[in-house]
Amino acid sequence: MSSKLILYGVYMSPPVRAVLLTLKALELDYEFKEINVAAGEHLQPEYLQKNPQHTMPLLEDDGKYIWDSHAIIAYLVRKYAKDDSLYPKDFYQRAVVDQRLHFENGVLFTACIRQLVAVVFHGTPTKEVVAERIKAINEAYETLEKFFGDHEYFAGNKLTIADFSIVSSVSSLAPISPVDVSKTPKLAAWFERMKELPYYEEVSAVGIQAIVERIQAKLADLN
Repeated sequence: MSSKLILYGVYMSPPVRAVLLTLKALELDYEFKEINVAAGEHLQPEYLQKNPQHTMPLLEDDGKYIWDSHAIIAYLVRKYAKDDSLYPKDFYQRAVVDQRLHFENGVLFTACIRQLVAVVFHGTPTKEVVAERIKAINEAYETLEKFFGDHEYFAGNKLTIADFSIVSSVSSLAPISPVDVSKTPKLAAWFERMKELPYYEEVSAVGIQAIVERIQAKLADLN
Protein backbone atom coordinates (compact mmCIF):
# COMPACT_ATOMS: atom_id res chain seq x y z
CA MET A 1 0.00 0.00 0.00
CA SER A 2 1.63 3.22 -1.15
CA SER A 3 -0.25 5.52 1.20
CA LYS A 4 -2.36 5.28 4.32
CA LEU A 5 -6.09 4.79 3.93
CA ILE A 6 -8.14 7.81 4.97
CA LEU A 7 -11.72 7.48 6.16
CA TYR A 8 -13.93 10.56 6.35
CA GLY A 9 -17.04 10.53 8.51
CA VAL A 10 -18.59 10.86 11.95
CA TYR A 11 -18.73 8.20 14.67
CA MET A 12 -22.47 8.67 15.10
CA SER A 13 -23.09 7.39 11.55
CA PRO A 14 -23.96 3.66 11.37
CA PRO A 15 -22.47 3.29 7.85
CA VAL A 16 -19.23 4.89 9.04
CA ARG A 17 -19.05 2.42 11.93
CA ALA A 18 -19.57 -0.49 9.51
CA VAL A 19 -16.44 0.61 7.67
CA LEU A 20 -14.51 1.09 10.90
CA LEU A 21 -15.41 -2.44 12.00
CA THR A 22 -14.15 -3.78 8.67
CA LEU A 23 -10.91 -1.83 8.90
CA LYS A 24 -10.34 -3.17 12.41
CA ALA A 25 -11.14 -6.75 11.40
CA LEU A 26 -8.64 -6.52 8.54
CA GLU A 27 -6.07 -4.91 10.85
CA LEU A 28 -5.46 -2.13 8.35
CA ASP A 29 -3.62 1.07 9.10
CA TYR A 30 -5.83 4.10 8.46
CA GLU A 31 -6.45 7.70 9.38
CA PHE A 32 -9.90 8.83 10.50
CA LYS A 33 -10.86 12.37 9.58
CA GLU A 34 -13.95 13.45 11.48
CA ILE A 35 -16.21 15.74 9.46
CA ASN A 36 -17.85 18.71 11.16
CA VAL A 37 -21.34 18.40 9.69
CA ALA A 38 -22.69 21.34 11.71
CA ALA A 39 -20.06 23.56 10.08
CA GLY A 40 -20.92 22.19 6.65
CA GLU A 41 -17.52 20.64 5.96
CA HIS A 42 -19.18 17.96 3.84
CA LEU A 43 -20.58 20.69 1.57
CA GLN A 44 -17.27 22.42 0.93
CA PRO A 45 -15.82 22.31 -2.62
CA GLU A 46 -12.86 20.19 -1.49
CA TYR A 47 -15.16 17.47 -0.14
CA LEU A 48 -17.62 17.70 -3.04
CA GLN A 49 -14.77 17.17 -5.46
CA LYS A 50 -14.04 13.87 -3.73
CA ASN A 51 -17.69 12.89 -3.26
CA PRO A 52 -20.33 14.88 -5.18
CA GLN A 53 -23.07 13.23 -3.10
CA HIS A 54 -21.46 14.76 0.03
CA THR A 55 -22.28 11.60 2.00
CA MET A 56 -20.34 9.71 4.64
CA PRO A 57 -18.40 7.50 4.85
CA LEU A 58 -15.87 8.39 2.19
CA LEU A 59 -12.73 6.32 1.73
CA GLU A 60 -9.56 7.68 0.18
CA ASP A 61 -7.09 5.09 -1.07
CA ASP A 62 -4.00 6.32 -2.88
CA GLY A 63 -5.77 9.23 -4.53
CA LYS A 64 -8.92 7.27 -5.36
CA TYR A 65 -12.27 7.90 -3.65
CA ILE A 66 -15.10 5.51 -2.81
CA TRP A 67 -18.32 6.32 -0.97
CA ASP A 68 -21.25 4.22 0.29
CA SER A 69 -20.35 1.90 3.15
CA HIS A 70 -21.40 -1.26 1.31
CA ALA A 71 -19.15 -0.47 -1.64
CA ILE A 72 -16.29 0.43 0.69
CA ILE A 73 -16.36 -2.65 2.90
CA ALA A 74 -16.58 -4.99 -0.10
CA TYR A 75 -13.67 -3.14 -1.71
CA LEU A 76 -11.53 -3.36 1.41
CA VAL A 77 -11.98 -7.12 1.68
CA ARG A 78 -11.37 -7.74 -2.02
CA LYS A 79 -8.21 -5.65 -2.03
CA TYR A 80 -6.66 -6.17 1.39
CA ALA A 81 -8.00 -9.32 3.09
CA LYS A 82 -5.76 -12.36 3.46
CA ASP A 83 -8.67 -14.60 2.46
CA ASP A 84 -12.25 -14.26 1.28
CA SER A 85 -14.02 -15.31 4.49
CA LEU A 86 -15.48 -11.84 5.13
CA TYR A 87 -16.80 -11.59 1.56
CA PRO A 88 -16.77 -15.06 -0.08
CA LYS A 89 -15.83 -15.50 -3.73
CA ASP A 90 -18.29 -18.37 -4.10
CA PHE A 91 -21.15 -17.00 -6.22
CA TYR A 92 -23.97 -18.24 -3.99
CA GLN A 93 -22.32 -17.32 -0.69
CA ARG A 94 -21.51 -13.85 -2.00
CA ALA A 95 -25.10 -13.43 -3.20
CA VAL A 96 -26.33 -14.19 0.32
CA VAL A 97 -23.99 -11.57 1.76
CA ASP A 98 -25.11 -9.07 -0.88
CA GLN A 99 -28.78 -9.72 -0.09
CA ARG A 100 -28.15 -9.04 3.60
CA LEU A 101 -26.34 -5.83 2.70
CA HIS A 102 -29.26 -4.70 0.55
CA PHE A 103 -31.66 -5.45 3.41
CA GLU A 104 -29.56 -3.41 5.80
CA ASN A 105 -29.52 -0.51 3.37
CA GLY A 106 -33.14 -0.59 2.27
CA VAL A 107 -34.88 -1.64 5.47
CA LEU A 108 -32.72 -1.08 8.56
CA PHE A 109 -31.02 2.13 7.51
CA THR A 110 -33.45 3.77 5.08
CA ALA A 111 -36.85 2.59 6.33
CA CYS A 112 -36.00 2.44 10.05
CA ILE A 113 -33.14 4.76 10.97
CA ARG A 114 -33.77 7.51 8.45
CA GLN A 115 -37.49 7.50 9.11
CA LEU A 116 -36.90 7.68 12.86
CA VAL A 117 -34.43 10.54 12.43
CA ALA A 118 -36.88 12.36 10.14
CA VAL A 119 -39.60 12.14 12.78
CA VAL A 120 -37.48 12.93 15.84
CA PHE A 121 -35.27 15.68 14.44
CA HIS A 122 -37.19 17.14 11.53
CA GLY A 123 -40.84 16.43 12.32
CA THR A 124 -43.30 16.43 15.20
CA PRO A 125 -42.46 13.41 17.38
CA THR A 126 -45.76 12.51 19.04
CA LYS A 127 -46.13 9.26 20.96
CA GLU A 128 -48.26 7.80 18.18
CA VAL A 129 -45.75 8.62 15.43
CA VAL A 130 -42.80 7.27 17.44
CA ALA A 131 -44.80 4.12 18.21
CA GLU A 132 -45.26 3.57 14.47
CA ARG A 133 -41.52 3.85 13.92
CA ILE A 134 -40.81 1.41 16.76
CA LYS A 135 -43.30 -1.04 15.26
CA ALA A 136 -41.40 -0.89 11.96
CA ILE A 137 -38.11 -1.52 13.79
CA ASN A 138 -39.54 -4.57 15.58
CA GLU A 139 -40.87 -5.94 12.29
CA ALA A 140 -37.37 -5.57 10.84
CA TYR A 141 -35.98 -7.48 13.84
CA GLU A 142 -38.46 -10.30 13.18
CA THR A 143 -37.29 -10.53 9.58
CA LEU A 144 -33.66 -10.60 10.66
CA GLU A 145 -34.46 -13.45 13.03
CA LYS A 146 -35.61 -15.54 10.06
CA PHE A 147 -32.37 -14.96 8.17
CA PHE A 148 -30.31 -17.03 10.62
CA GLY A 149 -31.78 -20.49 10.08
CA ASP A 150 -29.36 -22.78 11.90
CA HIS A 151 -26.41 -20.41 11.52
CA GLU A 152 -24.68 -18.09 13.98
CA TYR A 153 -24.13 -15.21 11.57
CA PHE A 154 -26.19 -13.58 8.88
CA ALA A 155 -24.59 -15.31 5.93
CA GLY A 156 -23.59 -18.63 7.49
CA ASN A 157 -21.44 -19.79 10.37
CA LYS A 158 -18.66 -17.31 9.70
CA LEU A 159 -18.47 -13.58 10.27
CA THR A 160 -18.88 -11.50 7.08
CA ILE A 161 -19.20 -7.86 6.14
CA ALA A 162 -22.97 -8.38 6.28
CA ASP A 163 -22.66 -8.69 10.06
CA PHE A 164 -20.63 -5.48 10.29
CA SER A 165 -23.20 -3.60 8.25
CA ILE A 166 -26.21 -4.96 10.11
CA VAL A 167 -24.76 -4.50 13.59
CA SER A 168 -24.00 -0.87 12.81
CA SER A 169 -27.72 -0.29 12.30
CA VAL A 170 -29.07 -2.64 14.97
CA SER A 171 -26.81 -1.08 17.60
CA SER A 172 -28.21 2.33 16.65
CA LEU A 173 -31.82 1.14 16.84
CA ALA A 174 -31.50 -0.95 20.01
CA PRO A 175 -31.42 2.03 22.42
CA ILE A 176 -34.82 3.04 21.03
CA SER A 177 -36.26 -0.45 20.59
CA PRO A 178 -34.18 -3.08 22.43
CA VAL A 179 -33.67 -6.51 20.91
CA ASP A 180 -36.00 -8.78 22.90
CA VAL A 181 -34.46 -12.20 23.58
CA SER A 182 -37.94 -13.69 24.13
CA LYS A 183 -39.11 -12.59 20.67
CA THR A 184 -35.92 -12.78 18.60
CA PRO A 185 -33.53 -15.08 20.50
CA LYS A 186 -31.20 -15.71 17.55
CA LEU A 187 -30.85 -12.01 16.86
CA ALA A 188 -30.23 -11.33 20.55
CA ALA A 189 -27.55 -14.03 20.73
CA TRP A 190 -25.89 -12.71 17.58
CA PHE A 191 -25.94 -9.16 18.94
CA GLU A 192 -24.15 -10.28 22.10
CA ARG A 193 -21.67 -12.24 19.99
CA MET A 194 -20.88 -9.13 17.95
CA LYS A 195 -20.35 -7.09 21.10
CA GLU A 196 -17.64 -9.56 22.12
CA LEU A 197 -15.48 -8.72 19.10
CA PRO A 198 -12.27 -7.16 20.45
CA TYR A 199 -12.72 -3.99 18.39
CA TYR A 200 -16.51 -3.56 18.73
CA GLU A 201 -16.53 -1.34 21.80
CA GLU A 202 -13.76 0.90 20.49
CA VAL A 203 -15.67 1.53 17.28
CA SER A 204 -19.19 1.72 18.66
CA ALA A 205 -19.17 3.32 22.12
CA VAL A 206 -18.78 6.99 21.23
CA GLY A 207 -21.18 6.97 18.29
CA ILE A 208 -23.97 5.04 19.98
CA GLN A 209 -23.78 7.18 23.12
CA ALA A 210 -24.11 10.31 20.99
CA ILE A 211 -27.19 8.87 19.27
CA VAL A 212 -28.81 7.95 22.59
CA GLU A 213 -28.18 11.38 24.11
CA ARG A 214 -29.56 13.27 21.12
CA ILE A 215 -32.69 11.18 20.76
CA GLN A 216 -33.44 11.12 24.48
CA ALA A 217 -33.12 14.88 24.60
CA LYS A 218 -35.60 15.23 21.74
CA LEU A 219 -38.08 12.78 23.25
CA ALA A 220 -37.86 14.07 26.82
CA ASP A 221 -40.98 16.21 26.48
CA LEU A 222 -42.86 13.90 24.14
CA ASN A 223 -46.60 14.44 24.02
